[in-house]
Amino acid sequence: MASLLGIAESTVTRMNEGDGTFPDPIDRAMTESSTSIELRKRDRERKLISKIQKAIQKTEDGTYGICEICDDEITEDRLMVRPETTLCISCKEEQEKEEKKFGR
Repeated sequence: MASLLGIAESTVTRMNEGDGTFPDPIDRAMTESSTSIELRKRDRERKLISKIQKAIQKTEDGTYGICEICDDEITEDRLMVRPETTLCISCKEEQEKEEKKFGR
């Protein structure tokens, strides 16, 4: 988790160091595209950190491995693949169906 936070800080520092002037519009577009990709990656990492912190809290309060929707136990196999998960596979599949149906 500390390495993710360090990478995020490094990204912000690099973004602030540039002077923002580009003699060539293609250079500017490439830089903006790269920056956009970098920011999306950092946002995903930020969300992952939050999920990891939530999983740690659930471990501490004894609710880790319990589905937040149906209160059933999440299988060990699923937790091995996605330790930060909060939903059992059935509830996750249902959630994904709903997301597809409503285009989210």
